[in-house]
Amino acid sequence: MNRVRHISIPIACPPEAVYRFASDPANLPRWAAGLARSRVSREGDTWVAEAPFGRVRIRFAEKNTFGVMDHDVELESGVVVHNPMRVLPNGEGSEFVFTLIQQPGMSDSQFAEDGLAVERDLQALRDLLEK
Repeated sequence: MNRVRHISIPIACPPEAVYRFASDPANLPRWAAGLARSRVSREGDTWVAEAPFGRVRIRFAEKNTFGVMDHDVELESGVVVHNPMRVLPNGEGSEFVFTLIQQPGMSDSQFAEDGLAVERDLQALRDLLEK
């Protein structure tokens, strides 16, 4: 089994609003620099973006009422990385949770760096939504 780290951040915004914003792939460049550095474009049922590690294809879970925003990221190599992501009610606000899974062949230091990148992205999301 791979190492797993759940990274979460409270957001003082209703879960429906967080979900609506964060589940829209067009908003990724505004908060998810670790995944999309520039405009995200749609190609059929996938979204294409330039990530810090190359061009990626992203497939999101269908829209739902449970706050699930799981997505698969296909790297240029063809490797697909599954990323569980959720927004949960937390009092009058939300808790945003990203599950980071250490991939085969990924060093502990790379896993730690990925975790820091996710933390920065979630902080950017919170800053945008709490304005």
